[in-house]
Amino acid sequence: MRLSRRSLLATTTATLAAAAATPAAFAAAAQGPTEGHTESGRATPVAGGRGLRTGFEQLAADGYARLAGERVGVVTNPTGITRDVRHIVDVMHADDRVDLTAVFGPEHGFRGTAQAGGSEGRHDDPATGLPVYDTYLKSGRPLADVFTASGVDTVVFDIQDAGARFYTYIWTLYDCMEAAQLAGKRFVVLDRPNPVTGRAALGPVLHPEFATFVGRQPIAQAHGMTVAELARLFNAEFLTEPVRLETVRMSGWRRSDFYDASGLPWVPPSPNMPTPETALVYAGTCLFEGTNLSEGRGTTRPFELLGAEGIDGRWAAEANGLGLAGVRLREAYFAPTFSKFQGRTIGGVQLHVHDRKAFDPVRTGVGLLVSAKRTWSGFAWRPDHWIDRLTGSERVRTMIDAGADTDEVVAGWREELAAFRRTRREYLLYR
Repeated sequence: MRLSRRSLLATTTATLAAAAATPAAFAAAAQGPTEGHTESGRATPVAGGRGLRTGFEQLAADGYARLAGERVGVVTNPTGITRDVRHIVDVMHADDRVDLTAVFGPEHGFRGTAQAGGSEGRHDDPATGLPVYDTYLKSGRPLADVFTASGVDTVVFDIQDAGARFYTYIWTLYDCMEAAQLAGKRFVVLDRPNPVTGRAALGPVLHPEFATFVGRQPIAQAHGMTVAELARLFNAEFLTEPVRLETVRMSGWRRSDFYDASGLPWVPPSPNMPTPETALVYAGTCLFEGTNLSEGRGTTRPFELLGAEGIDGRWAAEANGLGLAGVRLREAYFAPTFSKFQGRTIGGVQLHVHDRKAFDPVRTGVGLLVSAKRTWSGFAWRPDHWIDRLTGSERVRTMIDAGADTDEVVAGWREELAAFRRTRREYLLYR
């Protein structure tokens, strides 16, 4: 029997995937599914850590049966990888069991060549020859027209999220779900871990009048959900008409797991998200994008380093005095290579999280805003009040301007957060 190049690569793919699997995964497979459902539809407890399988791994282990007979397009970026760091598009393209016909790239692009606020545009992928369509800043009917023009039957989504409302890939998910519904396409979400756990939702909830691409719908600033869970919530709560949605769950993931428990390699989902530690603080310190301080872009520690010209050790001392749980602030000096204060040495703080279970990124972000305004006379909000888009309303900005302390600001979103947590609970897939 003669093997085609695609068949040979498919055989190699299956062999490598088996070799990469852990003994725990093989044992789990031999015993049957590692996750069941209670009568309420929620998952029963599962083993975490090394036994984790991503949504893609589950899809591949089933021989891509969910995609049989369908022309498939994948919404993905460099994070859509196997645990042996091959891209799922390359793997699927080499497998005769999948009719992969298109790729859709988000912000930063499918292969990740663009910086923040950029994309790769329409092109043919040099590695596979597949047509790559640009989804960035497209939504509604224009994006539906892209799906229609691609000729796919099913749109598959596989992107690693960072756990914050203003991280735009979850709104790429939302926009693609809406567009797939308009175009009459099926939509399949391959799940991956929330890198900062799924223990709790934190922070203010977006007010609809402040909706932008950094927040389309009213969810909490740190949502505490996986992309599959968010897809379920979006479909039931926010889409005008639900899309034909299927979610492929992970096995072996627990809500208390940080990313290092997954055993998966970390690929920066965007240029300024280099490590899981960046994601840990991002939901709070990204608020500094709404100020005249550097949020650490252009350094090796974006969102962990914050500062501006004229800031000295008083800020770190004031912030440490707030008693923010799980984190210590160090007086720091640095010179960003791009973005704010490019090439100039500035003063500020570096966050050092010493107890990530106790750490609350959103409360910490607010405390740092409050203490920066108190200790640095040059503090200012961005003139376009971008902070309101990030926090979801004008409340955080106006309360800090009025002299509110950290506890008072945090108390301001208590009721809306409690309401979101109740809604969120209905769409969780894991214990």
